[in-house]
Amino acid sequence: MKYTDLHIQTQREAPNNARTQGFAFLVRAGYLTRENELLALGKQAIDRLRGLSASPSFFSKLSLPLVQSKTEIFFMLPTGPQEIIHCEACQYTERLGLAKFKKMIPPPDPELRLEKISTPDCSTIESLANFLGVPREKTAKALMYTRIADSRFVFVVVRGDMQLSEEKLRHLAGNVRAATGEEILKSGAVPGYASPIGLKDALILVDDLIPHSKNLAAGANEAGYHFKHANLPRDYTAEIVADLVQAGAGDPCSECGSPLAIHSAFPLTAGSEFNFENILLALAESHRDEKGLCLPISTSPFDVYLMHVPGKQIDTSAKARELYSQLQSRGISTLLDDRDERAGVKFNDADLIGCPFRITVGEKALQNGMVELKPRLEKENQIIPLEDLISHLSTLLQIKSTQ
Repeated sequence: MKYTDLHIQTQREAPNNARTQGFAFLVRAGYLTRENELLALGKQAIDRLRGLSASPSFFSKLSLPLVQSKTEIFFMLPTGPQEIIHCEACQYTERLGLAKFKKMIPPPDPELRLEKISTPDCSTIESLANFLGVPREKTAKALMYTRIADSRFVFVVVRGDMQLSEEKLRHLAGNVRAATGEEILKSGAVPGYASPIGLKDALILVDDLIPHSKNLAAGANEAGYHFKHANLPRDYTAEIVADLVQAGAGDPCSECGSPLAIHSAFPLTAGSEFNFENILLALAESHRDEKGLCLPISTSPFDVYLMHVPGKQIDTSAKARELYSQLQSRGISTLLDDRDERAGVKFNDADLIGCPFRITVGEKALQNGMVELKPRLEKENQIIPLEDLISHLSTLLQIKSTQ
């Protein structure tokens, strides 16, 4: 394709809203707008990625540092919108809200008698634990929701030292919203002093640590009072007992026991669907230098950036157009810079856009039957006989496509 047909507009400066260098180069090279919308060059790159995605070795051709869960592939980046859990030792990876970790089962403890006690001004786990002089893991945290589909009251119990994963809750109970005060009272619970003991018509879910955690302090469903020594299933029952809590940094990996870490990432897939815009950003983050993009051969929108330097005695533009037709006919994807611009501007734009090879048609080389060929990642130009150019370039493209 021709440069002017794509209406490419490059920029010398990074946009002021660029949070990463890769995004900045995509904007500067004319792939994206500052608002992250695809331009014609970006659409060309996406089309090439979409065609490549049919290959079973798609991701290996991208040469990206990726991590993978059972259903998704991620590219880790500090500005990524998705938080993930990752184990460096065994590579276990999952979205933060769905990640599992190895829970420490407390030692066996004989069940003590349920006892109702006064707990004034103890409407939080922290205040309750301090008042009773117990660690938070000896308390039961209550969280209350209403299921959107049928308006059923949903009561969740996790240990006081744990955090509920609403994503895990939704997977088990369906979409929910926070329960209103009226809905909580109607169920028989009292905000700040709630427990599942004695509730009416509630869907009760408990984290799978709760059956192993004996004699917990739990709400008495009366303002200012709690129960000591609440136990499941002696004092209440649950419809669902499952993993409901969120993993955190430093928790032991469920697979190997090593410490887990939290990272921000861009999801590149969701099931069998590809997010090509995020893949393009990942490529820009991983394949660049101080001058611009350096995209792998299989992912660049074009194999070759073809330009001419105006001459005084030879019509270099006509020769470039002739060479463009020859390259296209041989199946070598080529971007022809057909602008009437200074050579320095074209060289800078070629580096920004990041095609694997640049061909320069200049008068001095043409007088000797030569053209300049420069691989994007090499410092030196190669002076190639014009008659040998296409066969030589085809060989280089073949070599790069198999690397």
